[in-house]
Amino acid sequence: MTSVLYDAPGPKAKRRNVLFSVVFFVLLALLLWWVWQTMDEKGQLEWALWKPFTTSEAWTTYLLPGLADTLKAAALSMVFALPLGAVLGIARMSDHRWVRIPASAVVEFFRAIPVLLLMLFANEFYVRSTGIPSDERPLYAVVTGLVLYNASVLAEIVRAGILSLPKGQSEAAMAIGLRKSQTMSSILLPQAVTAMLPAIVSQLVVIVKDTALGGVMLGFTELLNTRSTLAANYANVIPSFIVVAVIFIVLNFILTSFASWLEGRLRRSKRSTGAVLGADKVDDVNAAEVGGTYGTGAGGSI
Repeated sequence: MTSVLYDAPGPKAKRRNVLFSVVFFVLLALLLWWVWQTMDEKGQLEWALWKPFTTSEAWTTYLLPGLADTLKAAALSMVFALPLGAVLGIARMSDHRWVRIPASAVVEFFRAIPVLLLMLFANEFYVRSTGIPSDERPLYAVVTGLVLYNASVLAEIVRAGILSLPKGQSEAAMAIGLRKSQTMSSILLPQAVTAMLPAIVSQLVVIVKDTALGGVMLGFTELLNTRSTLAANYANVIPSFIVVAVIFIVLNFILTSFASWLEGRLRRSKRSTGAVLGADKVDDVNAAEVGGTYGTGAGGSI
């Protein structure tokens, strides 16, 4: 059995794949065992270091407030970056040079700058040019940097998703007299969303993780920043890193699982029912079409 992309593996290839899989899992098990033994020798598995995470104080004082700020910054960044990226992506495909060239310049400029520099520049701007309180300024700077950078990346995702559609879609829309804006909003974008969804979700995961940059450089009280305070109070640096890593993994898993569910739902909604008409139904349909044609012709002659 063959596929469009590759040939199905034969008996030798299957045995080789099984062997590679077994070797991989054995090496992975040895690596995990080595990590466990090293942590045990260093005293990082002692119950005293992990006990704070079983109490409410560590969560309500440190982890949960930090998680709330992380989700707040990520949510605000997503809300602004998604529509801005869609607008910039569509503008880059405009027939008007005065729209296409500035949009391309904005996308290429902000996409080329590291997101951390954008956060630092935004923070300096808010310090020197606005009256935003100092306790709220890190949030504004983090959101601004994330929006500018990720909107530029999302613009390219939107443009690539639209360009991946067959040209026949646009040509058919032009044939029935639709304007380009109508074609974009009614035909191209709805179809491109399904193709773009995995890449968009990957970028949203990046947004969630990049909030940690604000905690490192700007003192933004996100999850990783509050972890350092917790570790200083309980002297459990390695366990606190592990717990925060697990929280980020769970967050991103929930986000990707929801995206997978949404993508599957969108794909199923676009499928036809696949119902097959019987001969009598086909005759009824043909008779109705013929009757409609004659009725139209008679009306026209009158």
